[in-house]
Amino acid sequence: MSNPVIKNKKADFLYFILDEYTAGIVLQGTEIKSIRKGKATLVDTYCFFKEGELWLRGMHIAEYEYGTYMNHEPKRDRKLLLSKTELRKIERKTKEKGFTIIATQLFIAESGYAKVKIAIAKGKNLGDKRESLKKKDLQRDMDRDGY
Repeated sequence: MSNPVIKNKKADFLYFILDEYTAGIVLQGTEIKSIRKGKATLVDTYCFFKEGELWLRGMHIAEYEYGTYMNHEPKRDRKLLLSKTELRKIERKTKEKGFTIIATQLFIAESGYAKVKIAIAKGKNLGDKRESLKKKDLQRDMDRDGY
């Protein structure tokens, strides 16, 4: 069975992606089982700092269907695991106006641990979003015509 890769499809449309990092994620027992089945979403997921640690908010991991009363809460905040130097670098960058941290991808690494790709991003305005749609349409037309 191949490991699922869960992507935030809206990220490229809504944001300019500047830097990307791969972080470990602290999970409970039934959460990893749901991720392995592909039952998670990254829509509206963002990161924030709390007491010097980076946390992920808004990621939905569906309850495990064979879980008991010990099942996890689907939308709880989850701690991300990064080195101190990476955390300082990210925190310094996000203090600038207009920058945010978003989750772009969730996957299972070769080691068997769940990892999340996070990105420092800047929001697009309406004109930038229209430009993204034009590029996407143009690429689709070129692929269809065989160029």
